[in-house]
Amino acid sequence: MATIEILDQRQKQIHEKGAQPFDMVCDKTSLAGSVSQRACVFCGSRVVLYPITDAVHLVHGPIGCAAYTWDIRGALSSGPELHRLSFSTDLRETDVIFGGEKKLYRALTDLIERYAPKAAFVYSTCIVGLIGDDVEAICQRVSQEKGLPVLPVHSEGFKGTKKDGYKAACEALFKLIGHGSTAEVSRQSINILGEFNIGGEAWIIKDYYQRMGVEVVSIMTGDGRVDEIQRAHGAALNVVQCSGSMTTLAQMMEKKYGIPFIRVSYFGLEDMSKALYDVAGFFSDNAEMMQRTQALVREEIGRIYPQLQKYKRDLQGKKAAIYVGGAFKAFSLIKALKHLGMDVVLAGSQTGNKADYELLREMCDDGTIIVDDANPLELSKYIIEKDADLFIGGVKERPIAYKLGVGFCDHNHERKTPLAGYVGMLNFAQEVHATVTSPVWSLAPRRAGKRLLGGR
Repeated sequence: MATIEILDQRQKQIHEKGAQPFDMVCDKTSLAGSVSQRACVFCGSRVVLYPITDAVHLVHGPIGCAAYTWDIRGALSSGPELHRLSFSTDLRETDVIFGGEKKLYRALTDLIERYAPKAAFVYSTCIVGLIGDDVEAICQRVSQEKGLPVLPVHSEGFKGTKKDGYKAACEALFKLIGHGSTAEVSRQSINILGEFNIGGEAWIIKDYYQRMGVEVVSIMTGDGRVDEIQRAHGAALNVVQCSGSMTTLAQMMEKKYGIPFIRVSYFGLEDMSKALYDVAGFFSDNAEMMQRTQALVREEIGRIYPQLQKYKRDLQGKKAAIYVGGAFKAFSLIKALKHLGMDVVLAGSQTGNKADYELLREMCDDGTIIVDDANPLELSKYIIEKDADLFIGGVKERPIAYKLGVGFCDHNHERKTPLAGYVGMLNFAQEVHATVTSPVWSLAPRRAGKRLLGGR
C-alpha cells in the first residue's frame, strides 16, 4: 500500500504540458533514501548564512555534517574569509549520552578568542535536536561574556526540507538587523537579498545599482558583513533575488520596519534589465536615475548582443533540460535559452511552490515535462525521451548528463564563473555553446547509435 501511495505522489509531481489537466503537487517532505533529492534543513540554513564572511560558523553536531560546509560554494569575499573555514563541535558517542553543551561552550569561546569575529552562528543538527542540548542558552551566555552576537540556527535536519532551513536562517539573520546606525544611509538605498556572490556576481550587480545612483546598504549574504547587516533596516527598499530563500526575511523586515520589497532575477537580458528598471521605478521622484538606468541597459546589451547572435546561429533548435534549486531561477533560464534559440523540453526545481509551477507551465511549450523534486532516474528517463542536447543543473546532476552523453552547464552554488548580469549572460552563452557543440557527444553510445541509424 505504501509503495502505491509513493508512486501516486510521484505521478502528481511530474506533469507534461498539454497532455493532462494541471494538478501539480509540491512542497512535500523528503522521502529518505528513495525518490527525493530535497536537501535537509541544515543544508538550507548554511546556503543562506555561510557567505557572511566575518562571522564564525560553528556546526554543532557530528563531524560528518561539517563536511557539508568547507569550500563548497563559489561565494567570494573582498576581505575576510572566515566563512571558508569549517568548524564543528565533533559530537561523539559520549556527548550523545551526556550532552554536548559544555563542548559547545568551549568551542565557541575558543573560536571567538582566536578569530575575533563580528558574530557567531551555531547550527543545530539532527543529533542535537534528539539529545536536547539548550543551544539558545549557551549562545546567550557566550554573547554576554564576549560582547558580540552569538546566534542559534535551529536547523535540525529531520524537521523538514531545505526550505525550512531557509526560514531558520532568516530568523537568525533577522536578530542581527536593527542594531547599527542608519544616520548616513541615503533615501535612495536598497538591500540586496538572496544574492550569494557566486563567482563575484554580487559585485557585478552592486556596480550596476551604484551606476544608477542607488546606495547598496547590505548584501544578504554574498560578501556580507555583520556591520552592514546590522544597519540594513535603514534602506528604503529590499530587492529579493532568490525568493525561495529570502522572502521570509523580506516579509519580516516589512512588518517590523515598514520596508517594502520586490522580487527580481539577475539572470538573462530581460530579467536583468527589469530588475534595474523596477528599482529605478520605485524611486520615481528621481528622473535622472531612470535616464542613467536606460543608458546603462543600452550600453551593456549593445556590448554583448552581437556575440550572442553568433552563438544563436549554432544553438538554434537545440533542446535543453533544466533542473535547479528554485523555480524563479528556472523562469530566467527559459528566457535566456530562448534568446539563444533553444527549446526547453524539461523544467523543474527542488523548492518551487504551486504558484511557481503554474507560471512555469505558462512559460513552457506543449510537451515540456515539468517536475518537482525529481530523482536521478526520472531525470535520466526524460532527458533520453526528449533527446536533450543540454542539461542545466547542479553538482548532483553533472554525472547524469555526462553518463547520458549530454552537454552540461553548472548553474548552482559550486560554480566559480559569474552567470548573473549582462556579462553573466555572455558567460552563460559561451558555456552553453562550448558544451552543446562539442564533438565529443557524437561519440557517446546513445548518439552514436542514432547516427548509425540515420537519426540526428
